Amino acid sequence: MSKFFTYLKTNTFRKNLIIAVISVFAFLLIVFYSLGLYTRHGEGIPVPNLKGMSIEEAVQALEAKGFRYQIDSVYVGDKPPGQVIEQDPDPNTNVKQNRTIYLTIITRLAPDVKFPDIEGKSFLEARSIINNFGLKLGDTTYVSDVARDVVLKFSANGRTLRVGQALPKGSRINLVLGDGMGASEVDLPNLLGFTLSEATFALKGSSLNLGMVSYEGTVTDTLNAKVIKQLPALSDSLSKVSIGTRVDLVLSNQ
Repeated sequence: MSKFFTYLKTNTFRKNLIIAVISVFAFLLIVFYSLGLYTRHGEGIPVPNLKGMSIEEAVQALEAKGFRYQIDSVYVGDKPPGQVIEQDPDPNTNVKQNRTIYLTIITRLAPDVKFPDIEGKSFLEARSIINNFGLKLGDTTYVSDVARDVVLKFSANGRTLRVGQALPKGSRINLVLGDGMGASEVDLPNLLGFTLSEATFALKGSSLNLGMVSYEGTVTDTLNAKVIKQLPALSDSLSKVSIGTRVDLVLSNQ
């Protein structure tokens, strides 16, 4: 054992140790640079910015630089179809030649979605559901109904829809809503040809009131006189009036 420690103190051991350390360092250095040359470390081709290009333009740009590509698609209703909206790796990233670049484009065909149940929902709730299903809110119209801002009917492209019906994503949905006035409006009856007693009875049945009664011409029999005019008059533009509205009548024996 003492000879071993004595050997460690000799110049021969020191020389051999130095040679061994230098050899190991040189070996590691050669391996490091060899791997760098083999993998072309630090070398690469910048990925072009393909976002906003058409798929045809993007493919042409990739093939010109020797890249491969893989395409996925999504539907976005407010952007032109065939446009690149995402890419991986990002623009200007240095990558090896022949690397696969992943592209996401906007599909030309909208996928179908099943129409949700929005009947009886409030306008705000129905709008939220429509948006969540990838549909768009179209025109809204109001009709006389007790319910206010509640969905009564729905349609697309002029056709009434049914719950669960398949239609293209992004379709515009038209809604018919209640105006909340149904309880305060009634149909205006047509009283022409009625006697005064008949007209009075019809007005009460419609929750309306008899207004001013006048006669035209010579009236000898008021009981059998018939209504020849009423105000307000029933017309295409006026079919409903508020409850309690007073209706004036003009009667005649002619």
